Amino acid sequence: MPLSPHQFDRTPDRITNRPTWLISRAFARSSAILSAGFEQHGDGLRGYHYRLLAALEQWGPASQTDLGRTTGIDRSDVTAALTELEARHLIERRADPQNKRRNIVTITPGGISELAALDAVVNKAQDDLLAPLTQAQRHQLVELLTRILEPTDP
Repeated sequence: MPLSPHQFDRTPDRITNRPTWLISRAFARSSAILSAGFEQHGDGLRGYHYRLLAALEQWGPASQTDLGRTTGIDRSDVTAALTELEARHLIERRADPQNKRRNIVTITPGGISELAALDAVVNKAQDDLLAPLTQAQRHQLVELLTRILEPTDP
């Protein structure tokens, strides 16, 4: 017998309260909210652009390879994203004087301004995702997730 439309949201009881399931569902919801925010207010930029600009603003000039490692973005995707950011004059790429095959990437003043504008998009996504929680619960959630993500001894 086919399922009715409201049955597609069902979750088997043995999965419902498992942290791995809940975290994956929260991730899916947070990704959708963040993507929608960038789609509506990001002027064509996405979360990966934001991560690259944030890394450059916080840590200063970096090689494309290092940016990929620190942001968790695949090397080929970093190159494409940086090309888009460079076309908007948000970053500059220059050959590394010590290794001409390597590019050093620097955020521009325009990139810093754009990063501040994108902060508003990301902040709104945080507020939308965490709307059901009090400030104390939000703080506790961040603490608990941070603890889960800390490296553990094997």
